[in-house]
Amino acid sequence: MKASKHIQNILARLPHEPGVYKHFNGEGVVIYVGKAKDLRKRVSSYFNRKTYENGKTRMLVKKIEDIEWLVAPTEQDALLLESSLIKEHSPFFNILLKDDKT
Repeated sequence: MKASKHIQNILARLPHEPGVYKHFNGEGVVIYVGKAKDLRKRVSSYFNRKTYENGKTRMLVKKIEDIEWLVAPTEQDALLLESSLIKEHSPFFNILLKDDKT
C-alpha cells in the first residue's frame, strides 16, 4: 500500500532502535499501539507489503493518518511501555487483532 507524503516523511525519520509506535486515524485517535526492536523496519513494513496476512491489517493501514513513536532503552522496556499505552488508550485495532489470536 502506498503511503502518503506525510507518512513517508515520518518513516524516513524513524530510528533503527527499539521502541513503541502509535498509529492515529484522521481524527487524532490512537487506533493501534505496537512495539519493535527496530522502529523503522517494523513501522515501514506496514506500508511495504504488497499483500497482508488478513483483512484486519489491511483495514488498519488504510486508516493510518499519523504516527508517533517513543524510543526505549531495551526491547523489554518497549514491551512494558506498549502494555501501558494499550491500557491507557484501548486502541480499536489492538482489541480487534487480539481477538483473532485467542
